[in-house]
Amino acid sequence: MSTNEPYSNDILPTGFRSRFVDGINGLRMHVLEAGFEEAGRPCLLLLHGFPELAYSWRKIMPTLAQAGYHVIAPDQRGYGRTTGWDGDYDGDVASFRFLNLVRDTLALVAAFGYREVSVVGHDFGATVATYCALSRPDTFRSMTLMSAPFSGPPAFPFDTANGSHPAAPTVPDIHTALAALPRPRKHYQWYYSTRDADGDMRKCPQGVHDFLRAYYHYKSADWAGNNPYPLESWTATELAKMPTYYVMDLNENMAESVAPAMPSPEEIANSGWLPESELRVYSGEFERIGFQGGLNWYRCRTTDAHSAELKLYSGATIDIPSCFIAGSSDWGIRQSPGGLEKMQNEACTDMRGCHLIDGAGHWVQQEQPEAVSKYLLEFLSGL
Repeated sequence: MSTNEPYSNDILPTGFRSRFVDGINGLRMHVLEAGFEEAGRPCLLLLHGFPELAYSWRKIMPTLAQAGYHVIAPDQRGYGRTTGWDGDYDGDVASFRFLNLVRDTLALVAAFGYREVSVVGHDFGATVATYCALSRPDTFRSMTLMSAPFSGPPAFPFDTANGSHPAAPTVPDIHTALAALPRPRKHYQWYYSTRDADGDMRKCPQGVHDFLRAYYHYKSADWAGNNPYPLESWTATELAKMPTYYVMDLNENMAESVAPAMPSPEEIANSGWLPESELRVYSGEFERIGFQGGLNWYRCRTTDAHSAELKLYSGATIDIPSCFIAGSSDWGIRQSPGGLEKMQNEACTDMRGCHLIDGAGHWVQQEQPEAVSKYLLEFLSGL
């Protein structure tokens, strides 16, 4: 099926529709909708992460629609059937800066005729949701983050002009330290920012479908090694305690890193949360467009030239009602030492719930959709 066409009905659950919305900050944006039949419903905007799609929300959208919401889930810039973005490594990387991704969401909300919405973000979509909340709390009236805690925006050094608080000492280079470990390692976000990352995954020997099967399995509760615990500090020895999907072996690419975690045929057949038919939706899209669009988000995060504008919010807090939901088997909640606690105690001043769900890893809304829907609707009903 062409990326210029909406999803066919056999892909989507009953009550969904797949459509395109033109003129969204330079994009022709593909969205999935549920609860669209009745006007005047409150709107929920669901923002996916990497390497995912709007389709990642398919298991909770019907429940949210049945509860009375108009639910909108876009393929974000760089993903799926949304077009108008530059997928060349040497192309327009700046368009993937986080404040421009916020402009994408704001334009989409306006196109649907809403002045207020509740935003829900998973993984990298959670980062977009946080800057939606920081920059336009008049529009984004509540925020739910999944799997990726927000510890606050990057900050300028404070009260240093008169010497009372000297500038912080230079932090040792984490990449040099990781590479110098007895088992040399590297951080996945900086690997994802390299020129080779897209080809490593798109052209891997096992093929995109099996690569994604191993990747999703490795980061889920199905992989027995996912037992996260708090890390003491942002140091090489602490970070190296994480699985290799986050802190990779230095001489391996991501396809090589996840290959040993490939589940058995029996495990695949018993995967209730991601059967082969649903995985083919993901692999079909990424086989067509590759991963570079999503990888450009990492390039903007790891490059000061693209991330410096986020210091506009230095010292700011998120003051709208907020909620956090994640799997208890998700290392994503611990990959930034102290981040979960800082989100609860400092970065979000109206945090109304922090829920870690058993039986779920990183893909919480797919692995445990009933529990996610329950906590999300409880939070929304209390607004």
